[in-house]
Amino acid sequence: MKIFDNSIKVKIYEQLVEWGMSEPMAEAVDGIIILLYLFLLIFAINILLRWVVMRGLHWVVQRTHASWDDVFFDEKVMQRLAGIATPVVVKLMLPLVEAGMEITQPWMLAVLYKGVDILIVLACLRFVNRLLKTSYYLLVSRPSWHGKPIKGLLETGQVLIALVGIILIVAILVDKSPVGLLTGLGASAAVISFIFKDSLMGLIAGVQLSLNNMLKEGDWIEMPSRGIDGMVVDVTLTTIKIRGWNNTLQTIPPYLLVSEPFDNWQAMRDAGGRRIKRSLNIDMTSLDFLSDELLGKLSENSVTKELVEGLDTTLPEGGRITNLELYMRAIKRYIDEHPRVNHKMISMVRQLQPTEWGLPVELYLFTAAVDWVPHENLQTEIISYVIALAPYFDLRLYQAPSSADFKRV
Repeated sequence: MKIFDNSIKVKIYEQLVEWGMSEPMAEAVDGIIILLYLFLLIFAINILLRWVVMRGLHWVVQRTHASWDDVFFDEKVMQRLAGIATPVVVKLMLPLVEAGMEITQPWMLAVLYKGVDILIVLACLRFVNRLLKTSYYLLVSRPSWHGKPIKGLLETGQVLIALVGIILIVAILVDKSPVGLLTGLGASAAVISFIFKDSLMGLIAGVQLSLNNMLKEGDWIEMPSRGIDGMVVDVTLTTIKIRGWNNTLQTIPPYLLVSEPFDNWQAMRDAGGRRIKRSLNIDMTSLDFLSDELLGKLSENSVTKELVEGLDTTLPEGGRITNLELYMRAIKRYIDEHPRVNHKMISMVRQLQPTEWGLPVELYLFTAAVDWVPHENLQTEIISYVIALAPYFDLRLYQAPSSADFKRV
């Protein structure tokens, strides 16, 4: 195949020699002109894509109400897409370049064609990789996906793209089908799976964590078996980073959170109530039936007056009420009227099994403040109040004797 007529080529050859060009260069005039045409064509296609097509798409996208197209048709994605056009055009023009430059060496042709094929593969991989990243940015921008472990899925996709690219490039270099190459690598699957064990297990664990909504960035998790207690700051394909409450950074593989139990306190935060579960030991020798004298004293005291006013001092089946029962009802009223307690959740004051340390009275309730410091402050306030209230009901709280008790004796 000749690009120019021989007579035209002879005239151009003679003119170039007359201008001082060497004879070998003048003989390669077909190839030189074809290369110039090729460069001009590539330049024109890039100008067309970047200044006409991309600007036209940008103009259309700016006038739509959807947000996803702003991400997928952004400048970087379109640049990667336009980058595929250059090696494709070169691939289509190679037969003309081959004929014009009269390349006869087989190894030169092989290098030329394989080099262009590898450039096409790399351009496609760059485009798909950029598309994955924009998809990731689109998902993390949505409130429903905020903090979920989708970064691991992005990294998994990037690893798969890299593996596909390596297989395709190797297939091009050895001049074999990718399917045949994969078949040949089947014997090495055990070795490959061992090398990428953490990545494969992390991929499966990441999918489970994401689909079951088990974990996301910002969650407070606790894993006593591994000494983990802190806030999740990053979730990737192979590691999960947790910042402990002492500001240390702990890392664990994702599959541990699937194979071993852990506590996720985020559900507590979402529910809007944090539990208080504390018990006080009552000295059982201080229990007595409620007397009119004690009831009158409680009704006149400024501390207990509002707590016992209007309380039922009888038992459902009849009988006499004890000072401990009235004390527990007073505590329940105090909890029910407290403004910082979550009254939509269960609250109760109950007795537990008596022990050698006395009769435990347990407070079970939920505070409206789920953050650590406000919760602890309210817990301190309630427990301190309940302890200080006991003597007014002629009850003694039991604690093991100390050295100060023996000194008083």
